[in-house]
Amino acid sequence: MTPDATTAPGVVISDSSDSAGPGTAGQAPQSAPGRAPRVEPLPPGTPPVAFLVDYDGTIAVTDVSDTVMAEHVSHADWERIAAIYDAGLMGSRRLMEWEIKLIRANEAELLATAAVQPHDPGFVPFARRATAAGIPVEVVSDGFGFFIGPALARLGLADLPIVTARTTFGGQVGKISWPNAHPDCRVCGTCKRQRVLDHQAAGRAVVFIGDGESDRYAAGYADVIFAKRALVPICLANGWPYERWTEFAEIHAWLNERLDAWRRDPAGAFPAPAEHPFFCGPEVWGAGVEDPPGAIEPPDLA
Repeated sequence: MTPDATTAPGVVISDSSDSAGPGTAGQAPQSAPGRAPRVEPLPPGTPPVAFLVDYDGTIAVTDVSDTVMAEHVSHADWERIAAIYDAGLMGSRRLMEWEIKLIRANEAELLATAAVQPHDPGFVPFARRATAAGIPVEVVSDGFGFFIGPALARLGLADLPIVTARTTFGGQVGKISWPNAHPDCRVCGTCKRQRVLDHQAAGRAVVFIGDGESDRYAAGYADVIFAKRALVPICLANGWPYERWTEFAEIHAWLNERLDAWRRDPAGAFPAPAEHPFFCGPEVWGAGVEDPPGAIEPPDLA
């Protein structure tokens, strides 16, 4: 499989502000994310698919939220507590509400740390290819999220929707809120699962692309999963079929093949959006839960 012929092989898209494409090159950083936009119904004659893409460790090669913590926090227990979350044993919302209180740096310092993190060079041509075909591409992140808008603007993709937390800073004190949380579940800061369900209800199969623990509750409801790193054993443990990936160029090639097939036969190129039994959220856990059931004794984060 090869990427679309309009993308020259081996070309590396830099993070410079002169990148062309969706959005306005050099645009000022986006304001802090709010509630996600409404998912529009599938227009006739467009491919019945949407891509939901994790940011930390997926679009960005590094986990930027963790990098910000590692460089600007010296709390002795931070890595130990983060490892509990990475093992699936506590909720991200409670973790990040604790983490944001530990940061003692101003917004400019934090954005400078985030700005030097590398991005997968294949993401930009992949996103351009999908959006040019009328396929939604959304960034869905259960991290701090404040650095995603500026990063996408530098990549020339400032118009991509971002579904994440709202993190703001006053001096060296940060605050985090959850405009995209589930109204009755407190386990995740951003409910990626709900965004998958919203796109499926609008008539699109959902392709989810991710790399780790924060992607568990989206991947399990998606119609196609592209998984790497820690998301792979999660898929294996749950018996979820998945496509292993390393670079966005591979997903770009997959998309090109499916679009070619869709032009020949619109009925069979993409899977139909499927219903999946609930395995997370208030439907199975009850309302107000902060950690996944079966978690270890929650650590004291006072």
